[in-house]
Amino acid sequence: MSPAVLRHLLEFLGVIAFALSGFIEAERKQVDPVGVFVVAFVTAFGGGTLRDVLLDRRPFYWVEHEVYVLILFALTAVAPMVLRLLHKHFLFWFFILADAVGLGIFSVAGTVMALAAGLPVFSSTMLGVVTGVFGGVLRDVILNEVPMVLRDGRPYATAAFAGCLAYPGLVRAGVGEATALWVAALSIVVLRMVAWHRDWHIGYRRR
Repeated sequence: MSPAVLRHLLEFLGVIAFALSGFIEAERKQVDPVGVFVVAFVTAFGGGTLRDVLLDRRPFYWVEHEVYVLILFALTAVAPMVLRLLHKHFLFWFFILADAVGLGIFSVAGTVMALAAGLPVFSSTMLGVVTGVFGGVLRDVILNEVPMVLRDGRPYATAAFAGCLAYPGLVRAGVGEATALWVAALSIVVLRMVAWHRDWHIGYRRR
């Protein structure tokens, strides 16, 4: 599988993961069906759209791959009904997992695209982090929440930064691009989930 095909596959998985996190939060806030779609849309496509704007890339990736939007539209009709059947504790755990998967995939995909556009390694890493966190920021702001990246306290943007920086390091070490992409994205997901499970905090922690 070529790196380009793999990136598209991961991007699709990231869209689904972030959309699910948007569905869960929208259900928690009890918004109407139009609101559910809006929240899921901005969560799934917000970070990638900002990435495309900063890289001056047209058409936007969700315009180029219209099927992503159609799948999201179809999921809007069924996801809320399914989510209502799940226990609240499991639902919150699933939200954290979906958000972590979306964060990992979109962060590394953003870094890969920035490197391909000729940006330096550090700038590419930062753009990857922005790509990964921005969709969740929009989701939380729309739902009148302080963005998770600012309130959680556990490694979030830090996890994304570590994984994004690992990608070019792995490539320079001779690891294949496809393998490096998988490893970097998975490292973000694992770091985020372990930090959440073990309640690791960075810096000042509220009592």
